[in-house]
Amino acid sequence: QVQVVESGGGLVQSGGSLRLSCAASGSIFSINAMGWYRQAPGKERELVASITSGGITNYADSVKGRFTISRDNAKNTVYLQMNSLNPEDTAVYYCNTHVRSSWYVRYLEVWGQGTLVTVSS
Repeated sequence: QVQVVESGGGLVQSGGSLRLSCAASGSIFSINAMGWYRQAPGKERELVASITSGGITNYADSVKGRFTISRDNAKNTVYLQMNSLNPEDTAVYYCNTHVRSSWYVRYLEVWGQGTLVTVSS
């Protein structure tokens, strides 16, 4: 079984920065893509950024140039550095990973419990 735990959310003023972390643990053979999604009140969950095992990144247009996703494969951890935050970034941020426990099984999608980011104006 695999657990995913996020950390780093909180309250920050507009223009400020936060760094989110997400660590996967448990029965892990390999991790494919990792990413961050967010869901604001009354809105659907949306992709913020993703990163492949080889380091290829993808960002939502709304965060390009402000957010940076990275990962440490040795630690099974993905990070999201968020700069120049604005109130529109307020949301619950969820970590998303694709993990397999052995070489002969398929990847399973695993979600974290979410961490709240609140940006005040």
